[in-house]
Amino acid sequence: MKPLLEVTDLKKSYGGLCALGGVSLEVHTAEILGIVGRSGCGKSTLLRIICGLEKADGGSITLDGVPLGTHRSIESLRRMQMVFQDASGSLHPRKTVRSSINDAARSLMGRAFDPKLDELCGSVGLDSELLDRYPRTLSGGQCQRFAIARAIVSSPEILLCDEATSALDVTSQAQVLRLLASLRDDRGTAIVFVSHDLAVVSCLCDRIIVMDNGGIVEHGSTREVLENPREDYTKELILSIMRL
Repeated sequence: MKPLLEVTDLKKSYGGLCALGGVSLEVHTAEILGIVGRSGCGKSTLLRIICGLEKADGGSITLDGVPLGTHRSIESLRRMQMVFQDASGSLHPRKTVRSSINDAARSLMGRAFDPKLDELCGSVGLDSELLDRYPRTLSGGQCQRFAIARAIVSSPEILLCDEATSALDVTSQAQVLRLLASLRDDRGTAIVFVSHDLAVVSCLCDRIIVMDNGGIVEHGSTREVLENPREDYTKELILSIMRL
């Protein structure tokens, strides 16, 4: 099956320090791929390069077979959106949630999303009355679900989630994970989910990539990686879950 997203031999260094040492991966339609590893392993850098926020030193990225350069077209931005760790920070602090979502819709599609905002709120499990509030008046979980709502206004084929649940309490984490799973099940959205927490990744993802020191050290189906880990680093991650 032809991959929806294909990353080939991505490299990135900062002042001589290697952040990515030639990373390759594929993501298929309606698949949730987890990328896990300790802080500083390169997973967030990888995601930022995929979404176009940073430039790679080498390698290539294709979306549905079409090469993606550093400067992304509106069409490619519509098809691939990112959800950040700090949801309240990614929503404009001086604008209502309604304004932030409509701004994103105008930027991506040339029109406001107002007529469908009630429906959009329902799809992320939130009351539409919250649309006219400011981010500071909402909980972390509500902000993150609104951030996801903003990301899906253009019906993207891929969501890139960078530590999207790490700043949330356990209840809010569960709500966001259920929401992401429903987007895959109901809309066929592919998701790349980056996290340092293997327990969270194992609950959500079809496949797992384990990264360390700027490279992929292990990959496979979630069951395969959890039940038959090959690398000592992966075994340490699994043991940390068992201790918890």
